[in-house]
Amino acid sequence: MSSHFDQPVARENTCSVKFDARKAVFGTEEVIPVWVADMDFAAPEAVTRALSERAAHPVYGYTLFPDSLYQSMIDWFAHRHGWEIRREWILMAPGVVPSLNAACMAYARPGEGVIIQPPVYPPFFSSVRHSGRTVIENPLVPEAPDSVDAGHYRMDLEHLEQCAARPDARILLLCSPHNPVGRVWAEVELRAVLDIARRHQLVVVSDEIHCDLTYRDKPRHTMLARLAGPDDALVMAVAPSKTFNMPGLGLSALVIPDADRRNAMKAVFESMHLPQCNPFSIAGFEAGYRYGAPWLDELMVYLQSNRDWLVEAVRRRLPGIRVSAPEGTYLMWLDCRELGLDDAGLKRFFVRDAGVGMNPGVSFGDQGSGFMRLNIGCPRAVLEEVLGRIETALGKLGPDH
Repeated sequence: MSSHFDQPVARENTCSVKFDARKAVFGTEEVIPVWVADMDFAAPEAVTRALSERAAHPVYGYTLFPDSLYQSMIDWFAHRHGWEIRREWILMAPGVVPSLNAACMAYARPGEGVIIQPPVYPPFFSSVRHSGRTVIENPLVPEAPDSVDAGHYRMDLEHLEQCAARPDARILLLCSPHNPVGRVWAEVELRAVLDIARRHQLVVVSDEIHCDLTYRDKPRHTMLARLAGPDDALVMAVAPSKTFNMPGLGLSALVIPDADRRNAMKAVFESMHLPQCNPFSIAGFEAGYRYGAPWLDELMVYLQSNRDWLVEAVRRRLPGIRVSAPEGTYLMWLDCRELGLDDAGLKRFFVRDAGVGMNPGVSFGDQGSGFMRLNIGCPRAVLEEVLGRIETALGKLGPDH
């Protein structure tokens, strides 16, 4: 295991949301921040070098997307995922979240329905509501506590069919791999989703921003587009931002094989003057996809070690809290329901008593009530401190709490 992931990187006073927004988010700076989904690791050296080389040129004007940028992405997905992308299918975008909003506007009229699968990343809700469309919830189903897959979730495909059959349903927003529950959807599940979408003429917008962050001891991620036919209404959202820990650079890509759907999305971006990106995001995007593979391979070994250590530590040391090993992402979904606290009390307990800043599960939908999301993309020493603080706080939690 490469030791450089153990090296702390000081992030305070860098305008970091994760660190410098602690007072605003948690009411105090005295928490270890293991919340927002970026990692505390230095990006690949090749990315830093590319940014430095671009910064050395003193003019930072309007910038084109070079052919080499597209080719770096095409090569990455061909070699890493066996997915062949045509250049003309790619539409550069200013981030996956803006793309979710744009998709709602491009493929559904005001008031029409967009299906989401909570508990899910909060912008899935807000992108639908802020665009004046209607949220249709198809909640994920937790496996039975006594089953071999306890702690994991599955899709409720029968209910998804019912949602898709609604006359107002137009879009399914799919999170694959899923944030926050960490599922890497099996091929059989994805094929079923495509079958339902075909029957009911849904546009499937698949957010696959975590596609590279999957563990070697779990099922391999399948890009939904690899299973789709030429007539399927599919929009794939991808980015190097989570893969190489550079979400602040913003640039992402949409892969939309159908020209009409691609033009509809492009028209939404152009109506808001969004397509322009900066020269640094372009440099980082290309460098990550072109040179970042060795760094990513080392990262996943380190994250798997963190994941496995945390699962075992929670089991042994944190009574009343359960967690299972995610199949993908660097996010852990802690089941805290046995503590008997409501969501406000749960947040107070972790912030005030434990000094740990996590994402409340209820922010991912009502189905997340009683859960917390923990980011393990940090040095092991940080996780050890987090577990120690929670263990101590649990020891002081009285029977009436």
